Amino acid sequence: MSNQRLTPEPPSRASDQAYDAIRDAIVQVKLWPGSAWDEKSIAQEMGMGRTPVREALLRLAMEGLVTILPRRGLLIPAIGFPEIQAVYEARTPIECGIARLAAVRVDQHELSSIAALIEEAEIIDPDGAFERYVSMDQIIHRRLAAMSHNPFLIDAAGRVLDHNERFWRYYFREHAGADAIVSHKALLAALKAHDADAAELAMKDHVEASRVLLHAVFR
Repeated sequence: MSNQRLTPEPPSRASDQAYDAIRDAIVQVKLWPGSAWDEKSIAQEMGMGRTPVREALLRLAMEGLVTILPRRGLLIPAIGFPEIQAVYEARTPIECGIARLAAVRVDQHELSSIAALIEEAEIIDPDGAFERYVSMDQIIHRRLAAMSHNPFLIDAAGRVLDHNERFWRYYFREHAGADAIVSHKALLAALKAHDADAAELAMKDHVEASRVLLHAVFR
């Protein structure tokens, strides 16, 4: 979710457009985990010039979404137990800290907004549209980060949530099932009560439940 700004944003550069396009393709598992590419093939795939693609790949490498192999091309990182373990070691302290701050700082408008999102996300689609749930879950967690009103936590959450989204989109393509939907209801109750301790615990339980589901598959 983009933060609201008081002034219009300047037109995006070609490298920014390339970054967004490649990042989305990686996070949405359109570029398959573990697949090998090179700069030229990525540029052709995205319909973009090589210079902006090169700049975008350097940014994505810093975020761990691409592995650049000097003189050999690049890899889309694989998804396995070590990768999930590393991301969840970061997710827990970052998102628990966010939950504590959000419980204290949330206003009524923000509370109503996130309550509506959580209600929508937890409607189980009889046709098994689990990628919709992944999208909704991402919006909820990014909205929650914004409710912390802390730009450093918003940035940190965005980085780990990119990786988390990739894990879950891959998971649902290979192992779709309604039993993988992890509820946000306890977290919402804590936010409504402005209870920082309960919000932190609810987030810890939520993240742990997600981690256990992923570990069970990828371990």
